[in-house]
Amino acid sequence: MKNFFFILLSSVSFVTYSQKEVVLNYRKFDKKVLNFGFMLGFNTTNFNTYQKLTAYQDYQLLSVIPSATVGGQLGIVTTLKIGTPVVRLRFLPTLSFQERVLDYTFLVDNGNGPEKEISQERVNSTNLDFPLMFQFRTLRINNFAAYVLVGGQYSYDLQSQEDASQSLTDPFVKIKRNDISGQVGGGLEFFAPYFKFGIELKYSHSIYNSLIQDNSPVSRPIQSLYNRGWWISFIFEG
Repeated sequence: MKNFFFILLSSVSFVTYSQKEVVLNYRKFDKKVLNFGFMLGFNTTNFNTYQKLTAYQDYQLLSVIPSATVGGQLGIVTTLKIGTPVVRLRFLPTLSFQERVLDYTFLVDNGNGPEKEISQERVNSTNLDFPLMFQFRTLRINNFAAYVLVGGQYSYDLQSQEDASQSLTDPFVKIKRNDISGQVGGGLEFFAPYFKFGIELKYSHSIYNSLIQDNSPVSRPIQSLYNRGWWISFIFEG
């Protein structure tokens, strides 16, 4: 028992000594009300897809399956401290590049009996994203901290074909130019001598149906499309 207490006391003393010896980087970060920086990252986006209940009876559609693809984003970070260092409000205007893929499987009869016919539609977007997030951070442990995020995002699609004339020979899926989504996520922060580096993961899902139903062959069988995606970001703040 004496040996146990001796080992415990020695361990506590060692940890306490080690904590005191750690050099705290960038101490003034938490004292600032406003912090600025930039973000680089990549994303995987697709649709949450709902086809019409009568899609097979009316259009011989067996399935429409979304596939995720990889895109990128870059943005400017503004963080506002709200009262304490552990609660912050983050505004991060972002330019993002996204591509979503829809794989259609139809059952057609070309005279030789029913056969599956597969086609693919790609929906590209170049978005101006305006996420506003509440950040709840742990207390700083030496030069490390963790946090969770919750908030929302407004997006404006610069590449939207919302007002474009539909092609009769090569129809395409139209989605709305404006979108609002909810977001949740978390991240890790590492303090360097003169800046803070963060790694962040977020999930977003749109609130409204993004599909423009123009009765084209590729949109008729679909009831609704909701944008969704995962975002990995590398954030530098000074």
